[in-house]
Amino acid sequence: MTMPVMEPDLDATTLERWARFIDEGPFSSLCWGERIAFDNPDCLTLLGALAAWTRRVRLVTTVVVPQLHDPVLLAKALATADLLCEGRLTVGLGVGGRHEDYRAVGADPRTQTMRAMADRVAVMKRVWAGEKVTDSVLPVGPRPVQPGGPPLLVGTTGPKTVRSAASWAVGLAGTTLDLDLAKQRELFDVARRAWAEAGRGAPHLATSFWFAIGEGDAPRAQVHAHLRRYLNWIPAEYVDAMAPTTGWAGTADQLVETLRAFQDIGADEIHLIPTSSDIDQLRIAAEVAEQFG
Repeated sequence: MTMPVMEPDLDATTLERWARFIDEGPFSSLCWGERIAFDNPDCLTLLGALAAWTRRVRLVTTVVVPQLHDPVLLAKALATADLLCEGRLTVGLGVGGRHEDYRAVGADPRTQTMRAMADRVAVMKRVWAGEKVTDSVLPVGPRPVQPGGPPLLVGTTGPKTVRSAASWAVGLAGTTLDLDLAKQRELFDVARRAWAEAGRGAPHLATSFWFAIGEGDAPRAQVHAHLRRYLNWIPAEYVDAMAPTTGWAGTADQLVETLRAFQDIGADEIHLIPTSSDIDQLRIAAEVAEQFG
């Protein structure tokens, strides 16, 4: 389950309530993403709070963009978080989809490439291995609880990106806009082949989609409103054209059917993305998730 970090008018009480509910429920992972030029909470600051608010569930960033950070400082922050959550951290990494986030922090949009991301991953792994990356008296710590650092997932929807990450990632933290099972199966197959060719074993296969649960037209209207807010860098008329087929909207029983269809093509996890901070959406999703225990 993804935290409602992109919803308006959030406060600490809402975030803690969601985190504790997710931790106490049937979910395998608690997820949240990064965005800079938006009014969502800072990804790494929230990570510290989530480590304190939870005890069981795996914490998964979906995704952090390394090019927006100094890689040594990012490695130190993530190692600290791994310490605080006692080794429950998984880090999803991606190049990001918005130049405005790069410009907001003074990063070069020309580094929005897989090569630039891989270079930063290499630095982070050196830090987590205890190597001195500069001429310092001591290496940059703390050492993460998980040997070698938290497992890394690649956030992507493209085959080329998947193949390029096989050398450093343990799997995918993808997303699907239209829930096209054939395309998702094809991407999973690309990942399986790439990981096998790299001698990495079977990849962890996860994808995500926006959801709204309810009866009648209300769920689709909820997804549409969310897309209008979240996809604010895209002209509104384009978002309106996308909205009828983007994300998932329907009843709890229909969500069960959808999740079983993704399970049938080999998905290890689905990261559900809420389109409302209404805790009732989380409660219903938990009832659905219990059927996959």
